[in-house]
Amino acid sequence: MVKLRLKRCGRKQRPVYRIIAIDVRSRREGKDLQKVGFYDPIKNETNLNVPAILYFLERGAQPTGTVRDILKKNGLFKELFPNQTEFN
Repeated sequence: MVKLRLKRCGRKQRPVYRIIAIDVRSRREGKDLQKVGFYDPIKNETNLNVPAILYFLERGAQPTGTVRDILKKNGLFKELFPNQTEFN
């Protein structure tokens, strides 16, 4: 199974995360299938590769809780499910 999760990059006390598609059995810093986004919690910047994320979500990839919140904030679930009004 594939998950969309965060991979930590950056230096000490200055975290930066990549949003990646990765096999469930891999560790956090393991080999990823594809990099699909970027998240900087200090500057609150997000950069998403929307077509790649939609590709993985349509094929059953499960986002982790944090990645789901990032995608919701950027309105990606509204593109994936245009008929629904509320997202949990």
